Amino acid sequence: MARATALVTGASAGLGAEFAKLCAAGGYDVVLLARNASRLDQLAAELVKTYGVEARSLPADLADPSAPPAIFAQLSGTPVEILINNAGFGVRGPYAETDWARESGLMQVNMVALAHLTKLFLPEMIRRRTGRILNVASTAAFVPGPYMALYYASKAFVLSFSEALANEVQGTGVTVTVLCPGPTRTEFAQAAGIGDSDIFHGPTMGAAEVARIGYSAMMAGKSSVIAGARNRWMIRGTRLVPRSFVAAQARKLNWGK
Repeated sequence: MARATALVTGASAGLGAEFAKLCAAGGYDVVLLARNASRLDQLAAELVKTYGVEARSLPADLADPSAPPAIFAQLSGTPVEILINNAGFGVRGPYAETDWARESGLMQVNMVALAHLTKLFLPEMIRRRTGRILNVASTAAFVPGPYMALYYASKAFVLSFSEALANEVQGTGVTVTVLCPGPTRTEFAQAAGIGDSDIFHGPTMGAAEVARIGYSAMMAGKSSVIAGARNRWMIRGTRLVPRSFVAAQARKLNWGK
């Protein structure tokens, strides 16, 4: 791949697929990373046909701690200009009862793999004095989330980590942006077991719209962006009331009582 390349994790559907389309439309060759190889191959073929770029499938499971260095090794010699850390999932239920194996996988995918991939690709970006990193957090990053405690905490990590790095890389030619979407129409809700929760009974945004907001913020070099005016006002409102009240409201949304 001679042109600058965008690496998108969680690229098989939802936000990841939309990010990949935006990168391809912007003239970047694209590396698509997720577990579902057939979906990746289908999307890669679509990007090649529609945008005339090179697109490559890279099936991998980021729950495996060995995945990030293996991915980095496979892309040796490829000029990764854009890294979009989008992969992530949620687990719903009382923390005393949920499955630890699944939750440890959540922490590996949502936090550790994101930080590890950033660790691996950032030095070369700084050396070249060009590069953009987009990390996908959530409006959940701003509040405690009973019955999805680890998911909310993982997104708080992504927000804090990204904002700190954005400050660190000032003046290097590299930018770090964190995107905080609210409820978005993707496969996330079904996979997390929250499709029936009140979170998705109110207004939601489409994946294409949220991806455009995040991509535009990344290309503009912004350090953070909350997708949607309603979500921005909601987060501002949470800062005016006690955290215990916010937790109680999140509990109702996540668990219904």
